[in-house]
Amino acid sequence: MKQTLTRLALTLPVVWLVVSLVFLLIHLVPGDPVQMMLGEGATPTDTAALRHDLKLDLPLHTQYIDYWTAVAHGDLGSSIRLHDTVAHLIAQRYPFTIALTLSSLVLAVLLAVPAGILAAIQRGQWLDQALSVVSLFGLSVPALALGPVLILVFSIELGWTPVSGANSGGSTLIDWHYLILPSISMGASLAAILTRMVRTAMLEELGQDYIRTARAKGLSEPAVLWRHALPNAMVPIVTVIGLQFGALLAGAIVTETIFSWPGLGRLAVSAISNRDYALVQGCLLAIGLTYVLVNLLTDVVYRWVNPRMR
Repeated sequence: MKQTLTRLALTLPVVWLVVSLVFLLIHLVPGDPVQMMLGEGATPTDTAALRHDLKLDLPLHTQYIDYWTAVAHGDLGSSIRLHDTVAHLIAQRYPFTIALTLSSLVLAVLLAVPAGILAAIQRGQWLDQALSVVSLFGLSVPALALGPVLILVFSIELGWTPVSGANSGGSTLIDWHYLILPSISMGASLAAILTRMVRTAMLEELGQDYIRTARAKGLSEPAVLWRHALPNAMVPIVTVIGLQFGALLAGAIVTETIFSWPGLGRLAVSAISNRDYALVQGCLLAIGLTYVLVNLLTDVVYRWVNPRMR
């Protein structure tokens, strides 16, 4: 418990850094953000009014304090284009991004763990080589290229899955049929990475003395693999999964755009196109804080999985 509280305390400076970088974003963008929002035909009166509404006419340190105060109270500002609060827009889209990310993660783990174990058991044989080729293919093909191919084959040609969106018939709930192709598109590269990680970790564990001792005691091969080798092999894999969760969040921007998935990534792209900087800041803040939280949970799980860390 003490170590968890210590790790939580060490996370606070990271949270401060994330919020500070998001705040500085609007000031680091080249050009005048107000002029970019209003366009070239804006009058000086309109420009001054919007600058005052966004509090950009205040000193930088005052803006920084006001921004921290607003974030602490859950106020992320308002979208100038969508005429709604940023917090409400994020709350609407956030579950879609989390659902897509988690489904991609689960799919990758379900594919990678058995494949990595089989590759380790069949080391150097045709199955190991075939899985190596498949994992290399998964690493080489980005979601930007894989997504349209999946749509063309499974949606347009075969008609097995919907082309885009998250639901049908005006429903606000996510239909799992719409999750299939985006999850495969996002999870393919992660599955390839995890397959190689599981294979390497399993080969290392299978060569340890305690594995030879377990076999000498007469334990069956499945018991040796699942009860002894795999739990120890999962220690580094848990860390990789936590780190790759952030990569999935970043990749969701591309995948959500391809499949018209109504998540944070697509919202952020739309906000960037419309020069809606308050919304851009809010989306980046939500993604950044989610990544920090996932890394904290990964550290806790890592200590639980690995008794030596405790």
